[in-house]
Amino acid sequence: MTTARGIEGMYVEWRRMEQTGLTRAQQSVLPLWERTRRFRIYSSWLIPGPVQTAPYIEALLKSIRDRRSLVDDVEQAVRVRVDKQRILHEGDHRFAIVLEESVLRQRIGGPEVMADQLRHLLVAASLPSVSLGVIPITADRSNLWPVEGFFLFDEAEVNVELVSAHLSVKHTHEINMYVQAFSDLSDLAIHGPAARELIGAALNSLR
Repeated sequence: MTTARGIEGMYVEWRRMEQTGLTRAQQSVLPLWERTRRFRIYSSWLIPGPVQTAPYIEALLKSIRDRRSLVDDVEQAVRVRVDKQRILHEGDHRFAIVLEESVLRQRIGGPEVMADQLRHLLVAASLPSVSLGVIPITADRSNLWPVEGFFLFDEAEVNVELVSAHLSVKHTHEINMYVQAFSDLSDLAIHGPAARELIGAALNSLR
């Protein structure tokens, strides 16, 4: 019974979390964000939340609202998510972000929204609190292929977004697997000017 209760707490269906709309889901992780000092984020399909623009967020949340037939509180939910980004600029929070190159080519919100998002990503990558790596599509993935996107909060918790639910991983041995996966993915990524060049190429493809 204890194990079952633990699993229930780790796995929360979106329909339960979003009963009253999208804002609650955005607010629910704020305490975790505020107490985390070291964020490690891997994304294989989207620009991650801390470095998203408001129009990009709006496009994502409208899509979720429509797919899941939710209450329309997108405007409020966007404000909450944008407000969370203040953590990038305050305190001693540090963000290490690794993206697949394909993320830069996914046209969320249309060409103009995506172009603005890529320009914003270049600015965010220059912040002292942010380290950005991009795994080139030409990288040899024989040993480690793209995996599910995840947020690693210090070494206390991992959050994973599934199609149907939000998963919180808190068992030490599983967290250690994500720590190792992030390290390996980061080793595959390019950083600095080389990463900015890939972002620039994606931006140029929208013109």
